[in-house]
Amino acid sequence: MERILTIITSFTKKPHSTYPTVKRFFPEEDVTDYLNNLVGKAHNLLYKDQISSMKQIRYFFTTKFIGLLGEQWKFAVVAMLLFTLGGVGSFLSVLNDPLHLYSVLPAQIAQGVDPEQLGANHDSIDPSMMSASIMTNNIQVAILAFAGGITFGLLTVYILIFNGIIIGALAALFWHYGMTYEFWAYIVPHGMIELVAIFIAGGAGLLMGYKLFVPGPYSRIYQLKVQGKRSVMLLLGTIPLFVIAGVIEGFITPASISLEAKYFVAILTVLGLVLYVAIGTLLLNKNSVKH
Repeated sequence: MERILTIITSFTKKPHSTYPTVKRFFPEEDVTDYLNNLVGKAHNLLYKDQISSMKQIRYFFTTKFIGLLGEQWKFAVVAMLLFTLGGVGSFLSVLNDPLHLYSVLPAQIAQGVDPEQLGANHDSIDPSMMSASIMTNNIQVAILAFAGGITFGLLTVYILIFNGIIIGALAALFWHYGMTYEFWAYIVPHGMIELVAIFIAGGAGLLMGYKLFVPGPYSRIYQLKVQGKRSVMLLLGTIPLFVIAGVIEGFITPASISLEAKYFVAILTVLGLVLYVAIGTLLLNKNSVKH
């Protein structure tokens, strides 16, 4: 035992020159090879963890997230329908009477919108600050939509319908001013990718709420743990989408470029989303075949 302790001490005192030192003084000891192998394995595990962390992040966003989305896409569609329901309802209401705008929208929003000022004061906007503010706000909305699942999905339903009401009412107001084309040019560049992210986060909240309301053979506590974990992963997967949407809304949407250019950006975001899902699906199927 004393001899083994001596060998171990030689490892700990000079970690960068351990192997030659031990091999020189204790060449015949079995514990020498054992300790050397142990140190080698520890070294490999240390750097393997660092490498695998990046691999895990890449795997999550390229494959795992797509798989989770594929499993709960129906709830994302329900989230979209709830948003659309609020949007169509408020659009028809304000279209029938513009004064309904003050009934369906919060006073701060209703009084602050002026279609004739659309696109004004571009030069006074700080794109980076605006982008960061919008990004933070949208992520907060997504978190609320996701966390609303704890209320059996009721809060999630409210958030989705309420946000739809805002867009629908504003769209109708700009319709009355004959500025529908201009309105959507300022919405769709960032709105396409932003709404997809909100629908995913909202769908995650609806899934959690549904499992709590209809737990099946499991307890609600169990469903909360399992579905909560899935929903958190789905929420995390939407963060890059919100970042991209925030950058577009801060730098491109208010920019002094043609309306056609704004619509072109919207088309690019849609193509990017389709390409992302397509590549993710291919990688997911490829990994499924391997296993």
